[in-house]
Amino acid sequence: MHTTGALPDGMRVTLDRRVRRLAGRDGGAALLGGAPPKLVHLTARAQAVLGDGDTVTVADPTSRALARTLLDSGFAHPAHPIPGGPGPGEVTVVVPVKDRPLDRLLAALPADLGGLVVVDDGGADPAGLAATVEAAHGRVIRHETPRGPAAARNAGLAAATTPLVMFLDSDVVPQEGWLDPLLEHLADPAVALVAPRIVALHPVRGPIARYEAVRSSLDLGPHPALIVPRSRVAYVPSAAMLVRREAVGAGFDEDMHVAEDVDLVLRLHAEGRRLRYEPAARVAHDHRTSPRAWWVRKAFYGTGAAPLARRHRGAVPPMVLSPWTAAACAALLAQRRWSVPAAAVVTGLAAERLSRKLSRLQRPRLSAARLAGLGLSGAGLQVANALLRHHWPLAAALLPLSRRARRAVLFAAVVEGLGDWWTHRGHDPAARPGPVTHLVAHRLDDVAYGTGLWWGAWKARDTAALLPVSPGRK
Repeated sequence: MHTTGALPDGMRVTLDRRVRRLAGRDGGAALLGGAPPKLVHLTARAQAVLGDGDTVTVADPTSRALARTLLDSGFAHPAHPIPGGPGPGEVTVVVPVKDRPLDRLLAALPADLGGLVVVDDGGADPAGLAATVEAAHGRVIRHETPRGPAAARNAGLAAATTPLVMFLDSDVVPQEGWLDPLLEHLADPAVALVAPRIVALHPVRGPIARYEAVRSSLDLGPHPALIVPRSRVAYVPSAAMLVRREAVGAGFDEDMHVAEDVDLVLRLHAEGRRLRYEPAARVAHDHRTSPRAWWVRKAFYGTGAAPLARRHRGAVPPMVLSPWTAAACAALLAQRRWSVPAAAVVTGLAAERLSRKLSRLQRPRLSAARLAGLGLSGAGLQVANALLRHHWPLAAALLPLSRRARRAVLFAAVVEGLGDWWTHRGHDPAARPGPVTHLVAHRLDDVAYGTGLWWGAWKARDTAALLPVSPGRK
């Protein structure tokens, strides 16, 4: 695990908004949350440092050790400002481009960067691009024939001489104050990568643009996170990504023409590196919004699932289901008279078993019942999502054959779609698609991604990307 070096004095870490503090029978306490979720019992010294609040300030060995534990397990996130981070002069911005204007991107970059490298990936106007980049005090590396974004980024990475590299795609525009929150995270020597929030470039016009403004695959939401497989933020896109040059080695896998950024994230995580998502830093992306280009792009993203699943077994499954949640969901999908009682019995047995593991808490059975209920509802959402996204061809094949299948798919399509709209409706206050617009676009999004996923799985002759896994399985 790459955690050499200490957190700086004065650094504050704040508990994640989803973390819950549970009281123990002996006066102790436990925290429930993290990435992936877990229950940890606090020692007396840790309780004394945390007190009744939700913030730890690094001031001595005890607080430093607690802050490190909370950060590395996803229970807490750094609070800005973070002292001791590097400056813009230690950053080289690398931009891969092919036949796209760069004026608005280059105009948004700070003047005191350590370097700017633009990689012309076989574009048709090398002289014009060179003049634009030279005016911004950057340099151009040219590939005479296109080699793809991974190879272009790697060429820029190899040319950089600063310790930090910021990858920016040519269709993004950094927003005011975007770089400092990213750099502050690198005051923690364990952090190898930090990524900003990707938001929609305004103005936003049309139904697809409004949907993308709140539900883009690139936008990972308004809350900070530790980037961990199978968690709320399991990857970050390379459209905007700050890395330590020594940590990423040769960079992206050039054999991958899609999902190479997810592959890099998974490799760094497997090496024990710490990766963080920082939504206070915002970079706007010029989303595809014409129906055909948008749908094709979503399907293209889906084709990356099979190569990822082959390289990183169990890291990117369509569902993570424990045996009891799988059994309860299967009972409910059967839609028989016994379905609800059977699901309730399975959930009750799971809660009773869990309560034995929570015996140190004041009310173990109540806590276990709540956790089991949350587990079942989360599993239900996963099943509904997979039914409509990853496995829609199977669901579609069952529709003409089974009335129960039609009921299940219709129920999932409407309830999951409206729930998704409600969850994401405020992610861009200037867009706000209506519920019907969001639901229809969301279902088309799912069909596109699932089509690409099945096509990629067929080409790879590998079904790993289609199969669920249990929480403990790697």
